[in-house]
Amino acid sequence: MATPKVLILRTAGTNCDYETGYAFEKAGAKVDVVHINILLANKKLLKEYQILTLPGGFTYGDDVSAGKILANQIKYNLEEDIEAFILGKKLILGICNGFQTLTKAGLLPFINKGHQEATLTFNDSNKFEDRWVYLKVCSNKSVFIKDTDVSTLYLPIAHGEGKFITKGKPVLDKIITNHQVIFTYVNECGEEAGYPWNPGGSVHNIAGICDPTGQILGMMPHPERHVEPTQHPRWTRNGLKEWGGGFIIFKNAVSYVKSVFS
Repeated sequence: MATPKVLILRTAGTNCDYETGYAFEKAGAKVDVVHINILLANKKLLKEYQILTLPGGFTYGDDVSAGKILANQIKYNLEEDIEAFILGKKLILGICNGFQTLTKAGLLPFINKGHQEATLTFNDSNKFEDRWVYLKVCSNKSVFIKDTDVSTLYLPIAHGEGKFITKGKPVLDKIITNHQVIFTYVNECGEEAGYPWNPGGSVHNIAGICDPTGQILGMMPHPERHVEPTQHPRWTRNGLKEWGGGFIIFKNAVSYVKSVFS
């Protein structure tokens, strides 16, 4: 496949669709930004794409809870289509509000099909957190980070409901045992630490997880906001890199699609 196709799903309140589209285009994909209403009216549209992406923002104003309304739209209207999408070895990426949506739709961590087993809730600080964070790559199970030599990432976060928690310790133990924890928050020395390095107070310092197949990735930090090296806040002091730290997420996804669907 010469050019993988990415469907970026948007609705009222989505505000990171263009940045995410730019990142995928930079990685060599063709991007279409599609409103949820268009997809619900023509579910077969999803079959034309190899990557489905839920970008960041505040879908439906985060009324009820962050990502919950969009999660219900997906769960009760697109569940079978999403299942077929994954069975077809395709990829799903959820960033920030997209991660919140995937967990509340029951697509992450997907230990027990059809059940919500985790959520992203209000930060322990009780305020909106907007800062850069260090991430440790804990597992190569996810297609989005697999077979790279990347051990840490430095990315921005911007959320009010970023505290990852599971529905009981058994679920947490399961995703750890399954190597589904892909990113954890760490300090500048690569050590697990509390606030502000773990900005929301996530259990086990979790910043991103995947499903058991490794094809669905959800993460709170924004890789699309660090695809260009000049987006690093200290690039003039630390030196200009080839690309921004978050670009590997998009580059890996596009490379995977090219190899699987060639």
